[in-house]
Amino acid sequence: MANRGFDPDPELSEILTKLWELDTNKCYPGDDFQVDLQGYVKSGRHLERDRARYNLFEWVNDEKVFGRKTYKTFKDLLDNYELECGEAEVVTPEEKKENIAFVDAIMETDVMQEAHKYLVSKGKSQEHVGQFKWQLYKIWFSLVRRTKGDRDQDSSSFEHVFVGEGRDDQFIGLHNWIQFYLQEKAGNIDYHGYFRHSTVQDDEHFRLIALQFDWREEKGKPISSCFLGTSPEFEIAAYTICFLLGRLCKTDVQLGEYEVEIDVKPFAKNYIGTAYIAAARMY
Repeated sequence: MANRGFDPDPELSEILTKLWELDTNKCYPGDDFQVDLQGYVKSGRHLERDRARYNLFEWVNDEKVFGRKTYKTFKDLLDNYELECGEAEVVTPEEKKENIAFVDAIMETDVMQEAHKYLVSKGKSQEHVGQFKWQLYKIWFSLVRRTKGDRDQDSSSFEHVFVGEGRDDQFIGLHNWIQFYLQEKAGNIDYHGYFRHSTVQDDEHFRLIALQFDWREEKGKPISSCFLGTSPEFEIAAYTICFLLGRLCKTDVQLGEYEVEIDVKPFAKNYIGTAYIAAARMY
């Protein structure tokens, strides 16, 4: 179906395409992982009857994928958070070391080094690498109060975007394919099916997927999105650039061959409330 009204931001399209091309850590469907879409769903407002008998991910080459430094250090962070909004988060010394190790690892990549150089050129970041690392740490790992009326710091930008959170009978956040795979493998996520007009394939394989799932049959997410195969450093770089440039709404981006929509929303001004990459609006 043709995508009408697609109006890509030229500046973002240029830098993010450059980062996409620099990303030697991205994973490839058919080589590093394989998905099975199965049945499709229609409603993004409520959970439908499960249209998928099996897991979304048929397989992932764990040894190859998590043998990469940025993926390994990313994975180490995923069990550092409380599920429920309203439950206080406490960062232990060991967890802080893991946060720092992840920032150090992504800063060794061409993707983050190019993102840093770009943000310096825009006057949004300091040239000193240590200062940029601290800026990333503050944006992504500072604890915030997401629950109104609650005194506890119960969330962070990283937790919402990459790990996901529970709020009453809803599951919010979690826009990352690695976390989805790991939680599905652990039996916590039940994939219900995909949305046909928001799922895009590259040749014979799928990259952008809009989907529906539930968490332990207790919490539902009627619609979510994942950009399959993206590296942790690419997503951190893309969302950080959008955030610091003030692209704080749904923005059309031509990302290489993909027409995508990147949505980054702030939280308490200095942090990221949510961020995801999805297929551009289809009409």
